[in-house]
Amino acid sequence: MFEPKYKITNQIIQMLTAIAEAKAIIERARLLPKHELKLRRQALLRMTHSSTAIEGNRLNMREVEAVAARKKVDAPEREIYEVKNYLEAIRYIEKVVKNNQPITEKIILQIHRLVTDKTLPAHSSGQYRKGPVYVVRRWRDGRQEVLYTAAGAGQVPGLMAGLTRWLAESETQNISPVIVAGIAHQEIAAIHPFADGNGRTARALATLILYRRGYDFRRLFALEDFYNEDRPSYYRAINVGKNYQQRRVDFTPWLEYFVRGFKEEIIKVKNNVLTLSAKKVDKKIEAQIYLDKDQLKILEFADQMGKISVGDVVDILSCPKRTAQSYLQKLKKLKIIRQVGKGPASGYIIA
Repeated sequence: MFEPKYKITNQIIQMLTAIAEAKAIIERARLLPKHELKLRRQALLRMTHSSTAIEGNRLNMREVEAVAARKKVDAPEREIYEVKNYLEAIRYIEKVVKNNQPITEKIILQIHRLVTDKTLPAHSSGQYRKGPVYVVRRWRDGRQEVLYTAAGAGQVPGLMAGLTRWLAESETQNISPVIVAGIAHQEIAAIHPFADGNGRTARALATLILYRRGYDFRRLFALEDFYNEDRPSYYRAINVGKNYQQRRVDFTPWLEYFVRGFKEEIIKVKNNVLTLSAKKVDKKIEAQIYLDKDQLKILEFADQMGKISVGDVVDILSCPKRTAQSYLQKLKKLKIIRQVGKGPASGYIIA
């Protein structure tokens, strides 16, 4: 049974308090749809760029944005797939949250399948590894140094089952979602349950936990940025020793690092939100331009996919066709979207 050992230090308490205060400000802030969409898009691109860059992906932010927009990028195919895959994994996470699905091994395996699609053989993608795995440092003279030996392959299913059981039980306990996300992140990295893609899966799982437990902060944050800014510090913090059997079992040092990173990212989000929400808006149109969550979902889909149809709205909101048409007509009347095409091929794009 997985029972993580850690202490909630005064430093962690202070940082969690600052996060909670920022959360209240971010959730209350009134943002124009174009501002919120821009911040969400930036967060999605930043988390994708940083999480893949940590693993050695060389695409820059401009190229990541081009891949997200389905534009041609002159880069190695594997690196393009890594970016596409992480974008798909985050979109899958959003669906899991929308459907209020509990986090299971099946969902973790699906996250791994998405982040490693076409970069790992089909028999390894979305599957626990069948053999040993090592974290290795390669020197310029050709030497290799084993830095970490992961848990034995035979242990992996049991360890992952224990972790997911603990995740389920933690939902009924008074544990901060930030603490739960941090523990899950490090434990996945320590177990190293997959042949490759462990880091991306761990970071995506942490995001899923935060989103699912109401700590999505309007999906405006990208915690991966903090890790990517100083990768050596990230690797030092997440290191648990030479091997899983003799690992450091106290999660406290890692949690102090993880919570600090989350706090710093959320403070940046808060400052951006305050700056944008402070901009003056004509009172005559103010009541019309602040939209509800369903309308923002419609705009976010149109922004990501480039176009949205009545059928898409029905799927996204699980609503009747007439309701979907009503939503689109209101957004059209507000001149936030405009219609393109005619008949069955018609749709709407952001104006």
